Amino acid sequence: MRKNSWLNYTGEEERDVEIFAGHYKDFLSNCKTERECTAFFREEAEKCGYRDLNELIAKGIRLKEGDKVYGIGMGKTIALFQIGRQPLTDGMNILCAHMDSPRLDLKQNPLYEDTELSFMDTHYYGGIKKYQWVALPLAIHGVVAKKDGTIVNVTIGEEEDDPVVYVTDLLIHLAGKQMEKKATEVVEGENLDILVGSRPLAGEEKDAVKANILRILKEKYQMEEEDFLSAELEIVPAGKARDCGLDRSMIAGYGHDDRVCAYPSFAAMMETGHVERTSCCLLVDKEEIGSVGATGMQSMFFENTVAEILALLGNDSNLCVRRTLARSRMLSSDVSAAFDPAYAEAFEKKNCAYFGKGMVLNKYTGSRGKSGSNDANAEYLARLRRIFDDNKVAFQTAELGKVDYGGGGTIAYIAALYGMEVVDSGVAVLSMHAPWEIISKSDLYEAKKGYLAFLKNA
Repeated sequence: MRKNSWLNYTGEEERDVEIFAGHYKDFLSNCKTERECTAFFREEAEKCGYRDLNELIAKGIRLKEGDKVYGIGMGKTIALFQIGRQPLTDGMNILCAHMDSPRLDLKQNPLYEDTELSFMDTHYYGGIKKYQWVALPLAIHGVVAKKDGTIVNVTIGEEEDDPVVYVTDLLIHLAGKQMEKKATEVVEGENLDILVGSRPLAGEEKDAVKANILRILKEKYQMEEEDFLSAELEIVPAGKARDCGLDRSMIAGYGHDDRVCAYPSFAAMMETGHVERTSCCLLVDKEEIGSVGATGMQSMFFENTVAEILALLGNDSNLCVRRTLARSRMLSSDVSAAFDPAYAEAFEKKNCAYFGKGMVLNKYTGSRGKSGSNDANAEYLARLRRIFDDNKVAFQTAELGKVDYGGGGTIAYIAALYGMEVVDSGVAVLSMHAPWEIISKSDLYEAKKGYLAFLKNA
């Protein structure tokens, strides 16, 4: 078993770990939706000299070695490129992570009143244990798109003087029948409605509490009830990411899956400097529901963006796009399950990830018989081993859990369809997909080191 990373750090390296962890906690606290992540990455990239690809296209500006550009898809996915010395058709070094996380989404007609309590209906997004989302302070993040084209940004529940919303649970004194149910049925999806009010609006005879909520929304966001039809409002845990453990070695927060990979991937991209092969950081949406839709990895967004980059380099052909993608190398930066001794029966100790042992390589994921998996080839893993060892990056290899216990998938198999070399590579997480997850600061730091070494040397 590999040595714990903390034992290898100098005093200066320990300070670097804490500084990077602090920046990550700020990001995790402020960026709880894919839109917020994309806006953050765009702003930070522009500070580092990246330019909007659409502006270059409109002006007919050609690209050259050293140029830095980004493209954005519907405000919820972003691809960043730094043009290298070698022709783009020789392939790219790509870091790819997703920015969406499990949550509750408001339905299109959410607001209702029952016995002078006002609620909003939700539909859960991604794989969750529904019972974990009750009796927690929750926040509302998202946008409301109005018919006149106005976009209203909404954030409620994050400031100290903000109200929070809440999913109720049945008191233990009356929960005898509830406690006899299977865990999947203890709380049903249709019961994950958020409590938003109890004060009636004076002068209203019917649904006076609901009317008061609509009054508040009108005053604060100029929002009518009908505007819910074109809103994307996400319900997420309220509050900031925090240090975890008396030794402050860990971070507790919402959305580690997969922002704990997205953030160091982006940070590595910003630090890359001159590159031989073009480097790329691709941060996408919708992984938690199968990478579908126009902003998911299954869409044409990335392929189309690469085609535009090639056109600005003077290679405007479909064959050039295919060659570029097939000759590329990718780290599919996604999280892995950390060994939890409280649930040791779910893990195979020789082949699982541990806190403090560095970034994780998953040769394959999938369920049971590797179903739905990308199974990386041995030659590619050997190349990565050399890169990480040469750059003193702590890494480990792992499977998600015992063979017959279940499993999961990532975007790796989608990228592999282009013929490129790709392997899953990320950070180990405890309580994955819970409202609050835990990661090790040292693993976060080693991931950034590993991603930077990959971009420069793959």
